[in-house]
Amino acid sequence: MFSVVSANVNGIRAAARRDNLEWLKSSGADVLCLQEVRAPDDIVVKILADCGLGHWDLVHAEAATAGRSGVAILSRSRVQEPRFGVGLKEFADSGRWVEATVDTEHGLVTVVSTYVHTGEAGTGRQEEKYRFLDAMTKRLRQLRTASKKIGGHVIVCGDLNIAHTSRDIKNWRGNRGKAGFLEHEQAYLSRWFAKDWVDLGRAHAGDVDGPYTWWSWRGQAFDNDSGWRIDYLMATPELASALVSVDVGRASSYAQRWSDHAPVIATFETPAQVPDSR
Repeated sequence: MFSVVSANVNGIRAAARRDNLEWLKSSGADVLCLQEVRAPDDIVVKILADCGLGHWDLVHAEAATAGRSGVAILSRSRVQEPRFGVGLKEFADSGRWVEATVDTEHGLVTVVSTYVHTGEAGTGRQEEKYRFLDAMTKRLRQLRTASKKIGGHVIVCGDLNIAHTSRDIKNWRGNRGKAGFLEHEQAYLSRWFAKDWVDLGRAHAGDVDGPYTWWSWRGQAFDNDSGWRIDYLMATPELASALVSVDVGRASSYAQRWSDHAPVIATFETPAQVPDSR
């Protein structure tokens, strides 16, 4: 088996203070993709060492603005060719995109951890989000082309801050016209999932509501499961064909939450077990 976790930790220092990085360590994953790390390299290295993940290979893209964004990839095996913000020139030092190649039982897999802007409808923040999504679209096309040439695989993990359809947000009526549920945002995901990329969470869950991955800290959103599915793992079709499961690590109670997001883990069967499609 090969498994990948995507987790928006909402500040790795805060997650460590809550003593809840244990979930990541005990998840059994081969690769961890983190978003909103929001800490400098030295602090990240220390926290990971303190929680028992210091021996994993780490690729961390710190944001130029202190305390903002930050994405990371941790791998049990050695990572190759770490790349920071490749193809996203305007956002190269924003701490929102990092890539690394990992040698797995499926061969070489390019792993991406990304954190898309929250945005705000009708403002410059939303325009910045669209520019990032445009740059991301271009980079995704490049990664897909490269994977076809070498017969490799790609998996992109992260907080995309977009609910793709009404199935991905509990209160979809009340959020029409708001950032994260705008038709123009959703169109990006529709284009990606139309051909070259598989939305692993939806592929596994089917045409159902949720499962949600983010709930506001406020009110009874978590207790009522009034959430959004904005954390995605998407893979090239060849890797997606080996998908076994996608699970959301939703905390059992509000008090046990370590982020406003829940981690998502995708598991793939070994190549020898993949049925022959011929």
